[in-house]
Amino acid sequence: MDRHALAEFLRSRRDALRPEDVGLSAGQRRRTAGLRREEVAGLTGMSTDYYVRLEQERGPQPSEQMLAALARALRLSNEERDYLYRLAGRGAPARTPLDTHVAPALMRVLDRLDNSPALILSSLGETLAQNRLALALFGDQSGFSGPARSGVYRWFTDDSEREVYRAVDRDRQSRAQVANLRAAYGAAGQHSRAGALVRELQKISPEFTAIWDLQDVATRFEDHKVLVHRELGEIELDCQVLFTEDQGQALLVLTAAPRTEAAEKLELLAVVGQQQFS
Repeated sequence: MDRHALAEFLRSRRDALRPEDVGLSAGQRRRTAGLRREEVAGLTGMSTDYYVRLEQERGPQPSEQMLAALARALRLSNEERDYLYRLAGRGAPARTPLDTHVAPALMRVLDRLDNSPALILSSLGETLAQNRLALALFGDQSGFSGPARSGVYRWFTDDSEREVYRAVDRDRQSRAQVANLRAAYGAAGQHSRAGALVRELQKISPEFTAIWDLQDVATRFEDHKVLVHRELGEIELDCQVLFTEDQGQALLVLTAAPRTEAAEKLELLAVVGQQQFS
Protein backbone atom coordinates (compact mmCIF):
# COMPACT_ATOMS: atom_id res chain seq x y z
CA MET A 1 0.00 0.00 0.00
CA ASP A 2 1.45 3.34 -1.11
CA ARG A 3 -0.14 5.64 1.48
CA HIS A 4 1.44 8.84 0.14
CA ALA A 5 0.40 8.26 -3.48
CA LEU A 6 -3.05 7.07 -2.39
CA ALA A 7 -3.61 10.23 -0.32
CA GLU A 8 -2.48 12.48 -3.18
CA PHE A 9 -4.71 10.70 -5.68
CA LEU A 10 -7.77 10.90 -3.43
CA ARG A 11 -7.21 14.61 -2.83
CA SER A 12 -6.77 15.34 -6.52
CA ARG A 13 -9.93 13.46 -7.53
CA ARG A 14 -11.93 15.10 -4.73
CA ASP A 15 -10.71 18.57 -5.75
CA ALA A 16 -11.63 17.89 -9.39
CA LEU A 17 -15.31 17.35 -8.61
CA ARG A 18 -18.02 19.90 -7.92
CA PRO A 19 -21.04 19.21 -5.70
CA GLU A 20 -23.36 19.38 -8.70
CA ASP A 21 -21.24 16.69 -10.41
CA VAL A 22 -22.42 14.17 -7.83
CA GLY A 23 -25.96 15.38 -7.28
CA LEU A 24 -25.24 17.59 -4.25
CA SER A 25 -26.15 21.20 -3.62
CA ALA A 26 -23.22 23.61 -3.49
CA GLY A 27 -24.83 25.52 -0.65
CA GLN A 28 -23.33 28.67 0.84
CA ARG A 29 -20.02 29.54 2.48
CA ARG A 30 -18.08 26.98 0.49
CA ARG A 31 -14.40 27.87 0.69
CA THR A 32 -13.19 25.35 -1.88
CA ALA A 33 -14.58 24.44 -5.28
CA GLY A 34 -14.10 20.69 -4.85
CA LEU A 35 -15.97 18.24 -2.66
CA ARG A 36 -15.53 18.35 1.09
CA ARG A 37 -14.08 15.31 2.82
CA GLU A 38 -17.33 14.70 4.67
CA GLU A 39 -19.20 14.74 1.35
CA VAL A 40 -16.98 12.02 -0.09
CA ALA A 41 -17.39 10.02 3.11
CA GLY A 42 -21.16 10.37 2.88
CA LEU A 43 -21.22 9.22 -0.74
CA THR A 44 -19.26 6.09 0.13
CA GLY A 45 -20.99 5.23 3.41
CA MET A 46 -17.75 5.41 5.42
CA SER A 47 -17.13 7.63 8.42
CA THR A 48 -15.58 11.05 7.87
CA ASP A 49 -12.78 10.15 10.27
CA TYR A 50 -11.91 7.06 8.24
CA TYR A 51 -11.71 9.04 5.02
CA VAL A 52 -9.69 11.85 6.63
CA ARG A 53 -7.14 9.31 7.84
CA LEU A 54 -6.75 7.99 4.28
CA GLU A 55 -5.96 11.49 3.02
CA GLN A 56 -3.58 12.03 5.93
CA GLU A 57 -1.59 8.88 5.06
CA ARG A 58 -2.42 7.15 8.34
CA GLY A 59 -5.45 5.04 7.53
CA PRO A 60 -5.66 1.24 7.40
CA GLN A 61 -5.63 -0.60 4.10
CA PRO A 62 -9.09 -0.14 2.55
CA SER A 63 -11.08 -3.25 1.72
CA GLU A 64 -12.04 -4.00 -1.86
CA GLN A 65 -15.63 -3.09 -1.01
CA MET A 66 -14.49 0.29 0.31
CA LEU A 67 -12.34 0.91 -2.76
CA ALA A 68 -15.29 0.13 -5.02
CA ALA A 69 -17.38 2.68 -3.09
CA LEU A 70 -14.62 5.29 -3.39
CA ALA A 71 -14.27 4.70 -7.13
CA ARG A 72 -18.01 5.17 -7.56
CA ALA A 73 -18.21 8.25 -5.32
CA LEU A 74 -15.28 9.96 -7.06
CA ARG A 75 -16.67 9.09 -10.52
CA LEU A 76 -13.46 7.32 -11.55
CA SER A 77 -12.95 5.84 -14.99
CA ASN A 78 -12.01 2.17 -15.28
CA GLU A 79 -8.33 3.10 -15.58
CA GLU A 80 -8.51 5.39 -12.54
CA ARG A 81 -10.38 2.70 -10.61
CA ASP A 82 -7.62 0.16 -11.36
CA TYR A 83 -4.95 2.68 -10.32
CA LEU A 84 -6.76 3.30 -7.02
CA TYR A 85 -6.82 -0.42 -6.25
CA ARG A 86 -3.11 -0.81 -6.96
CA LEU A 87 -2.16 2.17 -4.79
CA ALA A 88 -4.10 0.54 -1.96
CA GLY A 89 -2.20 -2.72 -2.43
CA ARG A 90 -5.11 -4.58 -3.97
CA GLY A 91 -5.33 -6.37 -7.27
CA ALA A 92 -7.37 -4.46 -9.84
CA PRO A 93 -10.72 -6.16 -10.51
CA ALA A 94 -10.93 -8.15 -13.72
CA ARG A 95 -12.88 -6.40 -16.43
CA THR A 96 -15.65 -8.77 -17.40
CA PRO A 97 -19.24 -8.47 -18.64
CA LEU A 98 -20.23 -8.61 -14.96
CA ASP A 99 -18.00 -5.72 -13.80
CA THR A 100 -19.92 -3.73 -11.19
CA HIS A 101 -17.99 -0.46 -11.51
CA VAL A 102 -20.47 2.12 -12.78
CA ALA A 103 -19.26 4.18 -15.71
CA PRO A 104 -18.96 7.89 -14.77
CA ALA A 105 -21.20 8.85 -17.70
CA LEU A 106 -24.02 6.68 -16.35
CA MET A 107 -23.57 8.10 -12.85
CA ARG A 108 -23.76 11.63 -14.26
CA VAL A 109 -27.17 10.85 -15.71
CA LEU A 110 -28.34 9.40 -12.38
CA ASP A 111 -27.02 12.45 -10.48
CA ARG A 112 -29.27 14.72 -12.54
CA LEU A 113 -32.45 12.73 -11.97
CA ASP A 114 -34.09 14.26 -8.94
CA ASN A 115 -37.84 14.09 -9.60
CA SER A 116 -38.13 10.45 -10.66
CA PRO A 117 -37.04 7.20 -8.99
CA ALA A 118 -33.93 5.92 -10.75
CA LEU A 119 -31.40 3.19 -10.09
CA ILE A 120 -28.48 1.48 -11.81
CA LEU A 121 -28.51 -2.31 -11.98
CA SER A 122 -25.88 -4.81 -13.02
CA SER A 123 -26.83 -7.65 -15.35
CA LEU A 124 -27.19 -9.84 -12.24
CA GLY A 125 -29.78 -7.48 -10.78
CA GLU A 126 -27.39 -5.94 -8.26
CA THR A 127 -28.32 -2.38 -7.29
CA LEU A 128 -25.15 -0.37 -7.89
CA ALA A 129 -26.62 3.07 -7.22
CA GLN A 130 -30.02 4.60 -6.52
CA ASN A 131 -31.29 8.13 -6.05
CA ARG A 132 -33.31 9.36 -3.09
CA LEU A 133 -36.71 8.62 -4.67
CA ALA A 134 -35.64 5.07 -5.50
CA LEU A 135 -34.56 4.71 -1.88
CA ALA A 136 -37.99 5.89 -0.76
CA LEU A 137 -39.78 3.56 -3.19
CA PHE A 138 -37.70 0.38 -2.90
CA GLY A 139 -35.74 0.88 0.32
CA ASP A 140 -31.95 0.76 0.56
CA GLN A 141 -30.76 -2.14 -1.58
CA SER A 142 -27.04 -1.57 -1.09
CA GLY A 143 -26.54 -3.43 2.18
CA PHE A 144 -26.79 -7.02 0.93
CA SER A 145 -23.83 -9.37 0.66
CA GLY A 146 -23.06 -12.65 -1.05
CA PRO A 147 -25.67 -14.02 -3.49
CA ALA A 148 -28.31 -11.77 -1.89
CA ARG A 149 -26.69 -8.76 -3.60
CA SER A 150 -28.58 -9.98 -6.67
CA GLY A 151 -32.22 -9.01 -6.91
CA VAL A 152 -32.77 -12.20 -8.90
CA TYR A 153 -31.55 -14.29 -5.97
CA ARG A 154 -33.71 -12.38 -3.48
CA TRP A 155 -36.75 -12.66 -5.76
CA PHE A 156 -36.66 -16.46 -5.53
CA THR A 157 -35.53 -16.77 -1.90
CA ASP A 158 -37.21 -13.92 -0.01
CA ASP A 159 -40.99 -13.47 -0.28
CA SER A 160 -40.77 -9.87 0.96
CA GLU A 161 -38.89 -8.96 -2.24
CA ARG A 162 -42.10 -9.53 -4.21
CA GLU A 163 -44.28 -7.19 -2.17
CA VAL A 164 -43.43 -4.24 -4.41
CA TYR A 165 -45.34 -5.96 -7.25
CA ARG A 166 -49.03 -6.84 -7.42
CA ALA A 167 -49.78 -10.56 -7.12
CA VAL A 168 -51.13 -10.58 -10.69
CA ASP A 169 -47.78 -9.34 -12.06
CA ARG A 170 -45.42 -11.61 -10.14
CA ASP A 171 -45.36 -14.56 -12.57
CA ARG A 172 -44.42 -12.24 -15.42
CA GLN A 173 -41.74 -10.64 -13.26
CA SER A 174 -40.34 -14.07 -12.36
CA ARG A 175 -39.91 -14.92 -16.05
CA ALA A 176 -38.32 -11.52 -16.73
CA GLN A 177 -35.84 -12.04 -13.89
CA VAL A 178 -34.78 -15.43 -15.22
CA ALA A 179 -34.59 -14.23 -18.83
CA ASN A 180 -32.29 -11.39 -17.76
CA LEU A 181 -30.09 -13.80 -15.80
CA ARG A 182 -29.83 -16.15 -18.78
CA ALA A 183 -28.64 -13.23 -20.93
CA ALA A 184 -25.93 -12.48 -18.35
CA TYR A 185 -25.05 -16.18 -18.16
CA GLY A 186 -24.65 -16.33 -21.92
CA ALA A 187 -22.36 -13.29 -21.94
CA ALA A 188 -20.15 -14.36 -19.02
CA GLY A 189 -20.16 -18.17 -19.21
CA GLN A 190 -20.86 -21.02 -16.82
CA HIS A 191 -17.76 -20.40 -14.68
CA SER A 192 -18.68 -16.77 -13.97
CA ARG A 193 -20.61 -15.26 -11.07
CA ALA A 194 -23.71 -15.62 -13.25
CA GLY A 195 -23.07 -19.36 -13.51
CA ALA A 196 -22.56 -19.66 -9.76
CA LEU A 197 -25.82 -17.80 -9.16
CA VAL A 198 -27.72 -20.11 -11.50
CA ARG A 199 -26.36 -23.22 -9.77
CA GLU A 200 -27.19 -21.85 -6.33
CA LEU A 201 -30.76 -21.02 -7.31
CA GLN A 202 -31.25 -24.44 -8.93
CA LYS A 203 -30.40 -26.01 -5.57
CA ILE A 204 -32.88 -24.04 -3.52
CA SER A 205 -35.73 -22.87 -5.78
CA PRO A 206 -37.92 -25.29 -7.74
CA GLU A 207 -39.73 -22.29 -9.22
CA PHE A 208 -36.49 -20.86 -10.58
CA THR A 209 -35.47 -24.25 -12.00
CA ALA A 210 -38.79 -24.69 -13.80
CA ILE A 211 -38.56 -21.25 -15.41
CA TRP A 212 -34.86 -21.70 -16.24
CA ASP A 213 -35.74 -24.85 -18.15
CA LEU A 214 -38.01 -22.79 -20.43
CA GLN A 215 -34.84 -21.35 -22.04
CA ASP A 216 -36.15 -17.76 -22.18
CA VAL A 217 -33.32 -15.30 -22.83
CA ALA A 218 -33.76 -11.52 -23.01
CA THR A 219 -32.78 -8.26 -21.42
CA ARG A 220 -36.33 -7.45 -20.49
CA PHE A 221 -37.91 -4.66 -18.46
CA GLU A 222 -41.62 -3.90 -18.64
CA ASP A 223 -42.24 -0.44 -20.06
CA HIS A 224 -45.25 0.05 -17.77
CA LYS A 225 -45.28 -1.03 -14.14
CA VAL A 226 -47.69 -0.92 -11.25
CA LEU A 227 -45.57 -0.87 -8.10
CA VAL A 228 -46.93 -1.20 -4.58
CA HIS A 229 -45.61 1.11 -1.88
CA ARG A 230 -46.18 0.04 1.70
CA GLU A 231 -47.82 3.35 2.68
CA LEU A 232 -49.03 4.88 -0.59
CA GLY A 233 -50.42 1.78 -2.26
CA GLU A 234 -50.33 1.17 -6.02
CA ILE A 235 -48.36 3.61 -8.21
CA GLU A 236 -48.59 3.37 -12.01
CA LEU A 237 -45.24 4.22 -13.57
CA ASP A 238 -43.59 4.12 -16.96
CA CYS A 239 -40.13 2.53 -17.07
CA GLN A 240 -37.41 3.80 -19.39
CA VAL A 241 -34.07 1.97 -19.59
CA LEU A 242 -30.64 3.17 -20.68
CA PHE A 243 -28.03 0.44 -21.20
CA THR A 244 -24.27 0.69 -21.30
CA GLU A 245 -22.72 -0.23 -24.63
CA ASP A 246 -21.89 -3.78 -23.49
CA GLN A 247 -25.39 -4.25 -21.98
CA GLY A 248 -23.73 -5.03 -18.66
CA GLN A 249 -25.51 -2.29 -16.71
CA ALA A 250 -28.87 -0.58 -16.97
CA LEU A 251 -30.18 2.74 -15.70
CA LEU A 252 -33.89 2.43 -14.89
CA VAL A 253 -35.94 5.60 -14.69
CA LEU A 254 -39.53 5.46 -13.44
CA THR A 255 -41.85 8.32 -14.35
CA ALA A 256 -45.53 9.11 -13.86
CA ALA A 257 -47.86 10.76 -16.36
CA PRO A 258 -48.42 14.46 -15.51
CA ARG A 259 -51.42 15.41 -13.38
CA THR A 260 -52.19 11.85 -12.35
CA GLU A 261 -52.60 10.24 -8.96
CA ALA A 262 -49.26 8.51 -9.51
CA ALA A 263 -47.55 11.87 -10.09
CA GLU A 264 -49.02 13.16 -6.83
CA LYS A 265 -47.71 10.10 -5.00
CA LEU A 266 -44.21 10.66 -6.40
CA GLU A 267 -44.37 14.27 -5.22
CA LEU A 268 -45.26 13.01 -1.75
CA LEU A 269 -42.33 10.60 -1.84
CA ALA A 270 -40.05 13.48 -2.82
CA VAL A 271 -41.16 15.51 0.17
CA VAL A 272 -41.30 12.83 2.82
CA GLY A 273 -38.60 10.46 1.56
CA GLN A 274 -38.11 7.38 3.67
CA GLN A 275 -39.93 8.73 6.72
CA GLN A 276 -43.09 7.04 7.92
CA PHE A 277 -46.27 8.45 6.43
CA SER A 278 -48.94 9.64 8.83
